[in-house]
Amino acid sequence: MFSSLADRIRGLASLFWREVAKFGAVGGVAFVIDSAVYIWLFTGPMHGSEVWAKALATVVASIFSWVANRYWTFRHRKQANVVREAMLFAVMNLVGLLIASGCVWFAKYVLDLNDKPSLFIAGSVVGLVLGTIFRFFAYRFWVFNEELDQEPEFSHDHELIELHHQHKEHPVAVEREPSAEGPAKP
Repeated sequence: MFSSLADRIRGLASLFWREVAKFGAVGGVAFVIDSAVYIWLFTGPMHGSEVWAKALATVVASIFSWVANRYWTFRHRKQANVVREAMLFAVMNLVGLLIASGCVWFAKYVLDLNDKPSLFIAGSVVGLVLGTIFRFFAYRFWVFNEELDQEPEFSHDHELIELHHQHKEHPVAVEREPSAEGPAKP
């Protein structure tokens, strides 16, 4: 029983770190997309409209981020209701944006830091880090929140737990079939 619990904990920890790594990769690509689209727009077709160029670049990067997180990072957690999931994703991105903007506001109006490097660090370093931490947990627990039991790598652990419960109810009647891993253990 304890080994199956330990296996389950190791499996969950492994899944968590894989999700963190994938989330980081998606975020890195989204950052590149956002920056590239922004630079292209405000130096070309939207010259003079930097605010709108940034807004459009953010929308493009957010759409990429939602699709990549839905079908790669949290593929085992995606919701059946795509519209609800997309709306929650948009709301969580808005909260992340408010966190980054709030860091700039705090630096400027509370700490009285008005130089460009300080405001950049407040928004694009501190705000980005805090917003990213918020987004990861928000996506994991609210946006992409379907049950883990659908994850194929945990089907074996779920089966072991179920067999353990059956064995407690009927100790003689329940036996596991031998597998390639060796003989069955009661």
